[in-house]
Amino acid sequence: MDSAEDNFKKVVHNDAKENVSNDDKDSECSDSEKIGFIPTTEDKESGSTSDSDDEDETSDKAEAAVTQMLEEEEDRQKEAEDPDYSNAYSILTTEEVTQQASQTEGKDFRVLQHEHDSQSPEIRKHLEFLKKLRLHIWASLSRAQYVSLLKDFVESEFFVIDGDSLLLMFLEEETQYLNYFYKIECFLQDLTEKGAKYIIVFFKDAEQMYFAYPHVLFLRTALIEHLRNNTGTAVHAEFSNCLSSKWEIFLKKSYPYFIIVSDIGLTSLQTDYLSILIAHSLSKKINVVLASGQEYDILRVYGYHVQSVYKHRLFFQKNEKDLRYACENLVRCKEPFMYLYEHLKLSLKSIQKEVCQTVRLLKQLWPEGSDIRRVVCVLSCAVGLKIYNIMLENANTSVGAKTEQSARGRSKPLSPEEAADLCRMQCLTVAFLLHMPLSQRAQIRIMKSCWTKQVLPLVKMQQLCMHFALTQLSDTKHWKLDLTYLPDLNDDSLLINLAHYYEVEYNKGLEFKKELGKEMENEYQCLWDTITKLSVKYSFGDAFPIRKTSQLFLEQEQTLFRDYEEEIPNIGLISMKSDLVEEYAGDVLKDLPVLECNDPAVTSLTKYKEFNELHHWHSGRPLTEEYERVWCNADAKSKDPEERRQIQKLQTFRHFYGSTLENSSSKLIVHQANMSGNTNAVVKKTQKKHKSKAETIAEENNRRLKTKEEKKEQEQWKALCKPTEKEIKANLTVGINKLDKFLKTLKSKSVKFSVEMTGLSTCVEVWKEHCIEQGNTSKDLSKAVQVMRRIHILLEKYQDLLEKPHLQKLTTYLRLLGFKNLACSLSGQTGKRNDQNISNYAIEVGPARFQLQYMDYYLLREERNDPDPRVQSFIPDTWQRELLDAVDNNESAVIVAPTSSGKTYASYYCMEKVLKTSNDGVVVYVAPTKALVNQVVGTIYSRFTKKLPDGLAVCGVFTRDYRNDVMNSQILVTVPQCLEILMLSPRCQKWTKRIQYVIFDEVHCLGGEIGAEVWEHLLVTIRCPFLALSATVSNPEHLTEWLQSVKRYWQRAENTIEGSSTNSEKNFTRKCKVKYKVQAQKKSYRVRLVLYEERYNDLEKYVCSLKGSDFIIEHCHPCAALTVNHIENYGIPSDLSLSPRESIQLYDTMVKVWQEWPRAQELDPEEFVSFKNKVVIKKADVRKYEQELKKELSKWIVLGQRQKVNELLEHLKPKPVDCSEQQKWKHFASFVDKLHEMDKLPAIFFIFNVDSVECAAKNVFFNLLKKQKSEQDPNTEREKEHLKNELRKVKKMLIKFNPQDTKKLSSSKMENMVLLLTTKQQLEKRLKRLTAIPSVCTYADPKAVDEDTLRKFFHRLRFERRGYLQQMMALRGIGYHHGSMTAKERQVVEMLFRLGYIKVVTATSTLALGINMPCKSVVFAEDSVFLDALNYRQMSGRAGRRGQDMIGNVFFYDIPLPKVERLIKSNVPQLKGQFPLTVSLILRLMLLAAKADDKADARAKALSVLKHSLMSFRKDRYAEILKIYFMFSLQFLLKEGYLDQEGNPTGFAGLVTHLYYYEPSNFVLVSFLVKGLFHKLCQPIKGSTVFSEDVLEKLVLILANLFGRKYLPACSMKYERTFCQSKVFLEDLPEEFADAVNEYNTKVEENFAHFLLTTAKLADMAQEYRLPLSKTDFTSKNWHGSDLASYLMDNTKSISAISPFACLSGVVDNDLFHGAIINKAVLRSLGINVTNCPLLYLNKYDNQGRRRPLNAYALDFYKHGSLIALTTDNWLNEGDAYYALKDFSLLIKSIGTSLSELCDDPNDNVLLAFQQLGEIYEEKLKCVM
Repeated sequence: MDSAEDNFKKVVHNDAKENVSNDDKDSECSDSEKIGFIPTTEDKESGSTSDSDDEDETSDKAEAAVTQMLEEEEDRQKEAEDPDYSNAYSILTTEEVTQQASQTEGKDFRVLQHEHDSQSPEIRKHLEFLKKLRLHIWASLSRAQYVSLLKDFVESEFFVIDGDSLLLMFLEEETQYLNYFYKIECFLQDLTEKGAKYIIVFFKDAEQMYFAYPHVLFLRTALIEHLRNNTGTAVHAEFSNCLSSKWEIFLKKSYPYFIIVSDIGLTSLQTDYLSILIAHSLSKKINVVLASGQEYDILRVYGYHVQSVYKHRLFFQKNEKDLRYACENLVRCKEPFMYLYEHLKLSLKSIQKEVCQTVRLLKQLWPEGSDIRRVVCVLSCAVGLKIYNIMLENANTSVGAKTEQSARGRSKPLSPEEAADLCRMQCLTVAFLLHMPLSQRAQIRIMKSCWTKQVLPLVKMQQLCMHFALTQLSDTKHWKLDLTYLPDLNDDSLLINLAHYYEVEYNKGLEFKKELGKEMENEYQCLWDTITKLSVKYSFGDAFPIRKTSQLFLEQEQTLFRDYEEEIPNIGLISMKSDLVEEYAGDVLKDLPVLECNDPAVTSLTKYKEFNELHHWHSGRPLTEEYERVWCNADAKSKDPEERRQIQKLQTFRHFYGSTLENSSSKLIVHQANMSGNTNAVVKKTQKKHKSKAETIAEENNRRLKTKEEKKEQEQWKALCKPTEKEIKANLTVGINKLDKFLKTLKSKSVKFSVEMTGLSTCVEVWKEHCIEQGNTSKDLSKAVQVMRRIHILLEKYQDLLEKPHLQKLTTYLRLLGFKNLACSLSGQTGKRNDQNISNYAIEVGPARFQLQYMDYYLLREERNDPDPRVQSFIPDTWQRELLDAVDNNESAVIVAPTSSGKTYASYYCMEKVLKTSNDGVVVYVAPTKALVNQVVGTIYSRFTKKLPDGLAVCGVFTRDYRNDVMNSQILVTVPQCLEILMLSPRCQKWTKRIQYVIFDEVHCLGGEIGAEVWEHLLVTIRCPFLALSATVSNPEHLTEWLQSVKRYWQRAENTIEGSSTNSEKNFTRKCKVKYKVQAQKKSYRVRLVLYEERYNDLEKYVCSLKGSDFIIEHCHPCAALTVNHIENYGIPSDLSLSPRESIQLYDTMVKVWQEWPRAQELDPEEFVSFKNKVVIKKADVRKYEQELKKELSKWIVLGQRQKVNELLEHLKPKPVDCSEQQKWKHFASFVDKLHEMDKLPAIFFIFNVDSVECAAKNVFFNLLKKQKSEQDPNTEREKEHLKNELRKVKKMLIKFNPQDTKKLSSSKMENMVLLLTTKQQLEKRLKRLTAIPSVCTYADPKAVDEDTLRKFFHRLRFERRGYLQQMMALRGIGYHHGSMTAKERQVVEMLFRLGYIKVVTATSTLALGINMPCKSVVFAEDSVFLDALNYRQMSGRAGRRGQDMIGNVFFYDIPLPKVERLIKSNVPQLKGQFPLTVSLILRLMLLAAKADDKADARAKALSVLKHSLMSFRKDRYAEILKIYFMFSLQFLLKEGYLDQEGNPTGFAGLVTHLYYYEPSNFVLVSFLVKGLFHKLCQPIKGSTVFSEDVLEKLVLILANLFGRKYLPACSMKYERTFCQSKVFLEDLPEEFADAVNEYNTKVEENFAHFLLTTAKLADMAQEYRLPLSKTDFTSKNWHGSDLASYLMDNTKSISAISPFACLSGVVDNDLFHGAIINKAVLRSLGINVTNCPLLYLNKYDNQGRRRPLNAYALDFYKHGSLIALTTDNWLNEGDAYYALKDFSLLIKSIGTSLSELCDDPNDNVLLAFQQLGEIYEEKLKCVM
């Protein structure tokens, strides 16, 4: 008989696999509806875009085409609605949907819900709506993005787990209770260990759905009680359903980041119920994460994440009434009818009533309470037996002859005695659970059997009784029960074992009659006696014998014992002789078994020869270096004239690009041969005591020059003084700006001082005039701010020049402003004066408040005044000097400082030092992105020029797409992956020894999801000092300690390898044509940590929303993001800084909220100790005030003022208005206009969708075009046409005159020609005037860039696909920037924005990482899963241009307020290490150690990578696990023929390491090659070397299955849908290839299983016997043994590496040879995950056993070549699709290159096929660029 889980499996199976018969029915009735989805707007537009882009620049048609295109796009946007999913059809028929689980598990146990008339209009409407709901949910879930769930919010935010979804996640065919709880606890503990904060919610109404599945119902109740009572997890079970008002209030208050929900239930009813929960959550702006398809590794959890968008809110609003009706229908609370054996009616109310009475009785029997296992056992048995007896009695009295007749076809009910036998065995099982330790239970024999049809109904009734018993006990007060062992209330497998023993074995003879043991006997006796007492009037016999009847309880035919015929192969290592292996893993190697040399595994290591000989392939031939394969158009070493020209062009552009980054001109570096390596020569010079005669003369000359310059500046000021005064008086803002600009040009301090004094006097005059004009009305205090600002500057920067008359003047001005206390403080007087006339100009605000509230960002920072001789352009801060000292001393440093604080200066100082020191030393600059690489290269060209010997260059570049001067430059700028290639290459060692410094920019990428391990490898393999820069690392101390330990290793290692290194350096110098030698530097192994937290300018945040057609822009106080709970649990985040104005706002609100606040007076700005009587309040003083206010806020909570803090935070909160997505984008251009009016441009608008980035920019552009059209004279167009015609005629006439024959022309003709030329000029002028863009219709600043420069920029775009459109947009000050654009397109936007010409840029996160594009404002225009704490900090860091803006602005444009709050308050993530080893990496390290010229250096590098993972830093157990993983990876490489027994690379090792990034697909590819599968497939068309489309398509299919693996959620296959162009779901591999994959997987699984079995000894067994979350211990202390227990145990069962909890479900060591079970079964304390096993799954399944399909994007693109189709059909966004395709194309190319190098025959079919495919794919990709 099927169990509940079987039924669940069937439902799931049906849902996933599409029930054929239903499908057929559906097909018949809905063929007419299969129309295919409505094509989206992008599909329709594809034609017009390309047409307009390909037009000639100068053509007028082009502009018209652009305008027309934008008009069409706008019309389409108006029409665009949600895609129509009505033609997608499901596998479920209407009948299936309405099924009410009426007959769930056979006739003998039936649950009947109340039926409804399915023909009634109301029900029909309800069913139609459910169909609509399912389609809506499917459409949303199919677009889910597979992301890392626990990103950066985990420390400050929590998420919700739906309890029922959690319950369903781990249900299996046969659920063993304790193991089930173990799996749930593992899942929850895993989240907890990763820093997650979560709550679990069980909705009350959902309970109704489980009465048909008593087993699951009981599990659910036990789970709720266990989590509540035994774990620290917050469990909520008070909400009736997800539409209840209480739940809505809870969501509004707490706003979880996401909710984990299952998309499939036990029945279709529950699936619909969960769909309502998903729809509701998304409508409340709460994202949804699917419970199915989640995967995790050591550090992260990945899952399908659905972003809440406006269409979800719209769906809910439109259908709220239907949703509520559907929800009520699904969870009807009327009691269902239950029948046992078809005729015995079971009432749930009677069970509840009986349980209630029995609990009261038991409480009297056991007043002291007891273990929950005993209590539930006796209650369920006593109640079950009583109810069963009553049912039998009722049936007997009411049954007539009719019933007797119908009873023939059904099972005969068990007699009361037989039921009592079953209960006695239940009691015996619980006695075992109470006393037998888990270690013994794990050894119990594995037995498969089923209850008979007669027993099953009773078992289910028992489960119902257990459920009601637990429910009643949770409501029972004043009774002390031990709830610790709630997860172990029952054990079905043990019960079945006991039933089998008493039924079959006990009666075989005396030797089978086993003793229970005294303690077990007593326990059992006690339980049965209690049941007897509780039964009151019923008698069920004595405790012994346990079986009083001979009724069979188990199906005999289905009873099976598991045997262990499959033996585990010998665990042993093939011996290896390698110094590297011995040195790294020697300590674990001695404990591992080694195979004999005649073992089959050792003798079968020669399998590649046959393949090599057959196909003329040389697998062992060394391949070219990876960097040599990257395209290079020119190198400094090149002698070819064309290439030299290319170099010059490139260098010219880089100088040009660099000039937009740096204001200063390039600095000529001279090689200083005698320069000391460890201290700067400039510093040394300043320390000399005696000056030489030459120095004295030089100083005298400098003095003269300064005096001359000063005179010149004085005259300049004399001339400008009066006009400046006039300007200030005419317009204060404009005048002061000009004054400040002029001040920047001056060098003489005395001239600056006199300018400042004049400025001050003029500002005072302006203020006086303003006060007289205003009279008694309110005054504009911004004018007084300028007065106070100049006083601040004079007192702070010109203290030494201020004399008594000046100070008296300042004192007078302070009195004039009404700041008497400040005036007295400055003059030192306290005397009273008659200030009646001055009071007319006084400010009615205290001086401290005035400075904080109104001067705000004008307040001065603490700055040093003493120059540093090493820095010419500015005076460095103390932390910057510390950095320069580190570079001077050749030390390493970790620098954590905010964006634009000046941390990169040290990098360029470091470069300059190396350039000066020698011609051969190298600095490597590592940047995370190509865009950042280009920027750094530009900066280097604009900063440094150096004459080098021929063949050497100052700067080289190396990225995946492009390289030049990699080996012959002094500064190499690269990305991490490319530097790793060089560091681990055996042939680049000589070059790596020349490296003197490595600079790691954005080092926080070390904690990223992709490529993080590469950063780790680099940091541990470099021998030289480094600088590691970042703005966002939250645990820099830990990072520094780890790096210091690495440096200590290198200090030890270098002592041992010094000799060999010196020799190789000598050899290198001898061979090298360049005669310079890297100068020996003083070595330092110190790693400094330099921290700086202050931003140069404050950031002010604003929340913007749309109300009608107007914008509400509210200031967002950072404290508004906090909650009382957050302050209580985490404190106020350290980087949540306030501007001075925000500090005052916080104080004022605190006073307003708590009027009796004791410290109100003390913290009043006028009384605050750091402000009192202070003329110049600095930012550092305000920071103290801010800290004091924050401390006070936290203290309020301690003082019990939670309500007041709540009120305060609520008061500060902005109140944004929700608007539709459509409206938001429709008014986007108006929002940009609004920012323009507010003078908040230039701005970067961050949008995370590539399409939206372009659409938003076009939207703004089109708005300006329309504006111009509406404002211009209607006759303008006619006049323009007329002038063009006239000009055309004049040009034609001019052509007739030959300008070369002017001498031959007659005078009249000459006059004519002059007249025509003049006419032409006049016409051109008039036409230019007419076509000029009016200033109100453009954001561009024409003064920023001259016309010639602009022409140069546009010339770069001439061949770009969208070049003309971008040019048109740029002319209006608009640009867009994303990763799918070409480098040229991006660079033009970057340069024009930096120069101030473009003012509006829409961009994806491509501008987040370090790109130098400072702006006045940053706008977040779209919410996304990728907008996290890290990206927020990086992006908002662009706001506020140093030296230009006093403050940066951050706008949130219609981003949900809770998301804004999360971003502001969440901490940046901590850097944690990755699992550092992969099989491919180990092969690369072995290759380095074997092939390198300098073996000692190579070995030291390999050891450093192996020993110094951040993950195992200070964690010895992890270090040991890594060693064993290393050993078994070597075994795999040996067996597969990639290494020999000496550790040397063999076979296709080179090819595998070239594709290391794609493990495990790289190994599988080689196995296809070796088996000759590619040769079989790649057969060209007869008589040619061209391959058919069919062959190439198959090749793409194979490569897509290996290298293009993007999984879609399983539910995406739930509905059939006609796609426009794509197939979407990738087909399986061809059979032969699939067989090869299976063979590969079998070997890998065997190897990994051996690894697990070997590491098992490292497990912490004390931990293994405890549940991970609740820490419930299952090591029984008082077990005295039992003969029966020993008999039931199977000692042949091998479970050395299996968790004892998993053993209860019958898992044994042999099962580890199947990868799917590893995560569920392996010993948890080992910390090993199946993701570390290089398996290539042919199919992946989710928790419910549904297949997760692969996205066929790579194959689909090959077939249709449309990027747009991938966004509409394949559920990808354009940017992601483009990058994925580019990677795929590069991969095909890389494989082709490798194969050509390994194969002698250039006409080999495989080789030709890959080359042909590579070319075709690249061509197709170029077409969509």
